[in-house]
Amino acid sequence: MNILRPQRKVNSSYPRKLARNRMITNSNQRFETDIKYGYIAGEDRFFFIQSCLDVYDRSVVAYHIGLRCEAKDVIRTLQTALFKRQLFEVQTKPVIRSDNGPQFISHGFEAACKSFGVEHERIPPRTPNMNAHIESFHRLLQDECLARYDFETYSEAYEAVTEFIHFYNERRIHSSICDLSPSQFYEKNKTKPIPIREVRV
Repeated sequence: MNILRPQRKVNSSYPRKLARNRMITNSNQRFETDIKYGYIAGEDRFFFIQSCLDVYDRSVVAYHIGLRCEAKDVIRTLQTALFKRQLFEVQTKPVIRSDNGPQFISHGFEAACKSFGVEHERIPPRTPNMNAHIESFHRLLQDECLARYDFETYSEAYEAVTEFIHFYNERRIHSSICDLSPSQFYEKNKTKPIPIREVRV
């Protein structure tokens, strides 16, 4: 008796590329991205920050702040990062590394990476150390910005996070990049390479 309906066809997903160790020798070779949330006490709701960071020069190349963070938002952040670094016209583009959040495993994000010519790799579950640079930045964001304020409105939160990211990029020095800020290091390194300790991620 054919009383059972035929099984629904499952669309094939994009093959998962596992994160693997690489030697990073310059900017624009590896971006790490992740999503963090903050709390708006005055409105009793959360907001989201997605950052895209270059692991070599430590710059937050692009970011998204919003009351939601969906696949379309993380796509736009990656697109902005590529535009800012003028990478759409170059042959070799950065590898983008993320965790397994729903935005990053979506068909939309994988299709966008393919369209942009960017390789996307994902870390195994429960291994945040494999996304160490973006995790470190988000700890700073928590300790030096989010934990210091009781935000009354979304606009207050947006302004505070934007100001912190600007401070981080332009003025906060890093011992790993010769006691320069990320922006200073990136610009000077473009003109004359600055030797730093090798970066393996």
